[in-house]
Amino acid sequence: MVHLSIVMPVYNESATIRSAIERVLSVDYPCPVELIVVDDGSTDGTLDILDELAARGPRVVAHPRNLGKGAAVRTGVAEARGTHMIILDADLEYTPHDIPAMLRPVVDGRADHVFGARVFGLNTRYQSFRFAVGGRALTLAANVLYDSCLTDMHTCLKLLPVADFRALSLRENGFGLDTELTARLIRGGVRPFEVPVSYVGRTFADGKKIGWRDGLRCLSILTRVRAERHPQELSHATATRVPHVPLPAVVPAVGDEQLAVAATHRVLPRPVQAVGGDETPVAI
Repeated sequence: MVHLSIVMPVYNESATIRSAIERVLSVDYPCPVELIVVDDGSTDGTLDILDELAARGPRVVAHPRNLGKGAAVRTGVAEARGTHMIILDADLEYTPHDIPAMLRPVVDGRADHVFGARVFGLNTRYQSFRFAVGGRALTLAANVLYDSCLTDMHTCLKLLPVADFRALSLRENGFGLDTELTARLIRGGVRPFEVPVSYVGRTFADGKKIGWRDGLRCLSILTRVRAERHPQELSHATATRVPHVPLPAVVPAVGDEQLAVAATHRVLPRPVQAVGGDETPVAI
């Protein structure tokens, strides 16, 4: 069965962290879910709010000092107990209500890698034309370099097997981890299934932290990964194109009626429990 680990890296997000977690807790998911929040050395009281909210469900991990978003994501994935993972920022630009639609292809066995693509004019708001075009330009560069056909390389919402993330030797500590992860996935032959998602971009006055220098850094990462002689190995399941989670057995028809079981799962207001070190997460 698919189990999802939502990894939320945060740094000085005291204004939005409470709403971000409340949104995650309010969603009905088609599989069990755990929420892991990694505070990356915040100095604005974010960690105090997280300590207050920890009893409601999320697992909180704290860095003693700021190490960068990439380092926070790696810490969160190291704590993950799920079969699949997704990164969700706490800045409210993306909504967790799009995650169930991204999970559906995985639960149905159609895909193991799903990207939430932002599409111009479809439930999106960008803070500037330059920012939007810059993202599309870098996506075009990735498609040319890797012969891929991505719509939105820089979407935050990337759902993939935890085993694939852990198999890669990712070294970016800052915002470049997002680009490095995408580059190594598509360099290894992965072609993600894309699902449209909504997006409400922040301005720099609102706390946006990515600038044009990060764009140049992303371009250098794309070219560096492409220039490597061999791609890094992904998990055995992905390399052999075997589903990471076996499909459930089909329930046979009984008389004129088809037996069916439908369930939704929510991150409930108690911590995820595990019995032993290798258990998968269970939303309780």
